Amino acid sequence: MELVWFLVFGLPLALAVAPLLAELQENKLEVNQSGIHIKLYHVRGPNSTLTPSSYLSFSDFLLHDEERVKDLNSISAKNIGRGSSNSGFSQRSGYWSSTKSLSIPLSPGLSIGTGNYYVKLGLGTPAKYYSMIMDTGSSFSWIQCEPCAIYCHSQADPLFSPSASKTYKSLSCATSECSSLKEATLNNPSCTTSNKCLYAASYGDSSFSVGFLSQDLLTLAQSQTFPNFVYGCGQDNEGLFGMAAGILGLARDKLSMLAQVSTKYGYAFSYCLPTAAATATGGFLTIGTRPLSSYKFTPMIRSSNRNPNLYYLRLTSINVAGTSLRVAAAEYTVPTIIDSGTVITRLPMSLYSALRDAFVNVMSKKYAQAPGVSILDACFQGTVTSMSAVPEIQMMFQGGADLTLGASNVLIEADKGVTCLAFAESSQIAIIGNHQQQTFEVAYDVSNSRIGFAARACH
Repeated sequence: MELVWFLVFGLPLALAVAPLLAELQENKLEVNQSGIHIKLYHVRGPNSTLTPSSYLSFSDFLLHDEERVKDLNSISAKNIGRGSSNSGFSQRSGYWSSTKSLSIPLSPGLSIGTGNYYVKLGLGTPAKYYSMIMDTGSSFSWIQCEPCAIYCHSQADPLFSPSASKTYKSLSCATSECSSLKEATLNNPSCTTSNKCLYAASYGDSSFSVGFLSQDLLTLAQSQTFPNFVYGCGQDNEGLFGMAAGILGLARDKLSMLAQVSTKYGYAFSYCLPTAAATATGGFLTIGTRPLSSYKFTPMIRSSNRNPNLYYLRLTSINVAGTSLRVAAAEYTVPTIIDSGTVITRLPMSLYSALRDAFVNVMSKKYAQAPGVSILDACFQGTVTSMSAVPEIQMMFQGGADLTLGASNVLIEADKGVTCLAFAESSQIAIIGNHQQQTFEVAYDVSNSRIGFAARACH
């Protein structure tokens, strides 16, 4: 049986269309010689339209962060063939029984996490704007679509209506984009009886999106549009996506948003992640190259036995209060990923233990220690703003680039009056989390295989 709802899905959306220029100004999208500049929001920031109605406890927040770390470990190992059926999807798979070969064992994928950042982008003709989670760990972009044949989670924006866009089209299973889905989503594509391509994007926390592989006009900024943008038009979207309309994938696969627009804007992007408290000079995402003088660069590392879609760099040393950790150089050879979705930076046991001990040795002379909270075991009594003697932590990378971290990047408030070192132990890989990246501009110059850092780029 064909997907009847999709064939009759042609009534126009009876909504007033806001002027495009007003949308662009509201979303603060700019174009200049330094690329396309898009405002970036923290999900829990004061200007966020995606603020959740209820907050996770800090312990649950850390548990979600741990799920993402476990998934990064698995994906980094290039274990693409692993199969783990997703019970939520399996219960609804009867709906898709009219499709060819949709017995998809959904791979765990990457947990979306909880400390996310989002941008507002335009899709369709005329363009409508949607809040999309920015994710450097995802290679595939998707958005919730009407008629939400099975399920759509609540979102802040109106749902995208394919029938209201003059430039929308679904892609067939014969297209090269459909054949490329396995590498981008870790799941095999499937086909409807009319040969329309179906994608399945699954994540480590059991969240998933299933729907039609599609093309439409992407609007990044005033007069800056990209035709035939390939993405997923989700008809069954379940899990921990908050109030976002979907995911914007910025990893290195050819189906990622970055790779698709690279032919027009260059294969590079940068961002500055604002703190949750940022108000005026918040964060941004820039598509395209930026002036290079303010950056310190380190090479992007590629390895034949690691997933090539993630962003790797090489950590060479860590200093606490100007003193190097007392560890052998070989301890730094662990694979290191920089990630927009992991919050707390992870280090292998030997590095983390040395860092924690050196940090506690300095801090305990000024501040009373407090019991650990979940995975955070170096905690103190007080708030970040009240602590004036926090030692700097400097993370050094191959080529001389560094992240020199002050108190707001080093500490995180775990409970009222309890503040902890925002680093934790990881068994297999190191991950540079977004808490440590906040207020730095991080440049991903994919064309030249390098990553750059510039301090104090936002608040």
